[in-house]
Amino acid sequence: MTIHRREFLAALGAGTTAGLAGCSRAFGEEESQPGVVGETLTLTTTTSTYDTGLLAELHAPFEEQYGVTVDAVAQGTGAALETARNGDSDVVMVHARSLEDDFMREGYGVNRRDLMFNDFVIVGPSSDPAGIEGLDSATEAFATIADEQAPFVSRGDNSGTHTKELAIWEAADVDPSGDWYRETGQGMGEVLNIANEQGAYTLSDRGTYISQRSEIDLSILVQGPIEGGPERLANPYGVMAVNPAVHENVNYDLAMAYIGYITSPAAQELIANYEANGEQLFFPRALSEDPNFQQYVPEGWSSDADDS
Repeated sequence: MTIHRREFLAALGAGTTAGLAGCSRAFGEEESQPGVVGETLTLTTTTSTYDTGLLAELHAPFEEQYGVTVDAVAQGTGAALETARNGDSDVVMVHARSLEDDFMREGYGVNRRDLMFNDFVIVGPSSDPAGIEGLDSATEAFATIADEQAPFVSRGDNSGTHTKELAIWEAADVDPSGDWYRETGQGMGEVLNIANEQGAYTLSDRGTYISQRSEIDLSILVQGPIEGGPERLANPYGVMAVNPAVHENVNYDLAMAYIGYITSPAAQELIANYEANGEQLFFPRALSEDPNFQQYVPEGWSSDADDS
């Protein structure tokens, strides 16, 4: 996908002129809004949010309300954050908390919010040559795959999924290498297709697996925490604006309007109700009856749970 950049429109003037007018009103009411009709908001995000079709569902109301276009650039989390570091994105939606914290510490991002979550699952052929089905430890499953040298397909792209995979190999004290281990540099959907063709194991986010399940012959062999599996396989997503103090060309007003919308009750309900093949893909996380106001907690925070 092409990343569209815009020059500041003269109507915006210097500095923050549009503000967040109207954000306190119910979504859909007539009110002065951030941005200018016809503008493009550039979102860099993970392949999982794009491949599942969730973004199309979420963006339609926002685009209609503001009269703008959201250009969703689907990349691995690492690439999405790097695009934002370079000033070629207005807002980022990703799922690797350790990489998000680095991005925030370095000053490239502001106003991070928890957004939603699902989990990771270990999938493979139903014949399960390594015998990992039903294990309640992700590290034990990975160690067993390595011991058996059963084929494993990795994204190998510094995405959130790849970051999680590497953390599990490290916890299992395994340095994956050899003919049984293949790094592809591909997105989640393509990796599932490759694993399917090769009768291999892989780590997938649950949403992408569910959305493609009818087209592949891979089974969930180790569940994530949504179905009672280990917390190590939890998969939280965050959203943050690119810092206008670093890149003055970013559309901060519209980015903040987007964050306000996507964490609103209306958008969180859309996330909760979004399904593929009759199953919920993502679970809203932006709203809480007991908020801890800790959306960004870099110091002493560990990206990997101690659970197996």
